[in-house]
Amino acid sequence: MDKPAQCYLRYLKGDDSAFNEIMEELFFKLVFFTDGYVHDIHTAEDIALDIFSDLAAYRHRYNFKVSLKTYVFMLGKSRALDCLKRKKIISFSSLEERENTKTDLKAIEDAVLENERKRQLHKAVMSLPEDMRTAVYLVYFEDMTYREAAKVMKKNRKQIDNLLYRAKKELRNILEKDGDFSDENH
Repeated sequence: MDKPAQCYLRYLKGDDSAFNEIMEELFFKLVFFTDGYVHDIHTAEDIALDIFSDLAAYRHRYNFKVSLKTYVFMLGKSRALDCLKRKKIISFSSLEERENTKTDLKAIEDAVLENERKRQLHKAVMSLPEDMRTAVYLVYFEDMTYREAAKVMKKNRKQIDNLLYRAKKELRNILEKDGDFSDENH
C-alpha cells in the first residue's frame, strides 16, 4: 500500500492530520497533471480541490484496489476531459521561462542552454499525440509504473509500452531533425 493510501486509512480512522499529508504529497502533482489537459492553472487547481473535497466528503468511494495517486489521477483526467467538453476549448500554452539570477557568466550561459533544451523538449513532447504525451508524463515525470499509467489512461500495460516506444522514437526524430539534442550537445 502506498504512503498516500496509508494516510487515507489513518484519515478514515479519525486522524485529520493525515489528510494534510495526502494533500502535501499529491495536490500539486495533480494540478500539474490536469493542467496538461485544460491548459489553465486556475481550472486545474479547481479540479484538484474538487477531487480532494470529494475524497474527504465521500470517504468510502476509494476502495484501495489501486494506489491513491493512481485513483486521484484517474479522477483528474476524467474531470479535466469533462471540463474540456463543457468549454469546448482546447489550446496549448508553453512553460513560463524562469528568471536566472546567477551572476557568474558561465553559470548564466549554462542555464540559458539548459532552459533552451528544456523548452525544446517541452515543445517536442507537446507536439506528440495526446495519448503518447500523457503516457510520457505519467511514467517519466510522475514516476508511475506502466500498470498505474495504464489504469489512469484506461489502457492495458502493453498499450502503454507501445505508446512510450513510439513516443521515444518520435521525440528522437523531432529533436534530431531540429538539431536540439545531437550528441555534441550532451
